[in-house]
Amino acid sequence: MPTTQRSAIFIDGANLYATTKALGFDIDYKKLLKEFQSREILLRAFYYTAMIEDQEYSSIRPLIDWLDYNGYRVVTKPVKEFTDSMGRRKYKGNMDIELAIDALELSTHIDHMILFSGDGDFRSLVEAMQRRGVKVTVISTIQTQPAMISDELRRQADEFVDLASLAGRIGRDPGERPVRAPGEAPSRYRGEGRTNPGLENRYGIRQPEAEE
Repeated sequence: MPTTQRSAIFIDGANLYATTKALGFDIDYKKLLKEFQSREILLRAFYYTAMIEDQEYSSIRPLIDWLDYNGYRVVTKPVKEFTDSMGRRKYKGNMDIELAIDALELSTHIDHMILFSGDGDFRSLVEAMQRRGVKVTVISTIQTQPAMISDELRRQADEFVDLASLAGRIGRDPGERPVRAPGEAPSRYRGEGRTNPGLENRYGIRQPEAEE
């Protein structure tokens, strides 16, 4: 049974993706939500990511739509494109400010902040939440070389949980594969005319049904 402690999850999408890739497993976002709902009164689960708007199709769009319909508050913004000094095209999409504002606005309504990120830029946010009486748990990993979490963020957190220790509870079963009848064509994502790019394989979530 969950405790009466009120909590909220804040997921730095790009950082979590890089961390799970380094650890060699995929997140099952349905399991993740159930895991933390079973512990406390989970008020919100936020997922933050930047997106390239002018692309005809984004590989992350199926995940974003699924999360949005299945208990997560998804926060996105356009990626900024720029050219570096060598004339190379680069992209920048930092969601730190959006995450920090949401956390601070919610601070009077929660007792526990669960941050999925290893980004040292969040140390000041963690400190600010603690000053408001909110316990902060940071989830990342030190099992990789180099570690995916900054030392200053880990030290500031009230509790650090290594993501590797949660793999058995919130990770996708490596044996899971989308089930299709023999000869059945891959399902399409919302009639866009493109096959769904392994959504269930990549993220551990069920693919939307094909439109008739």
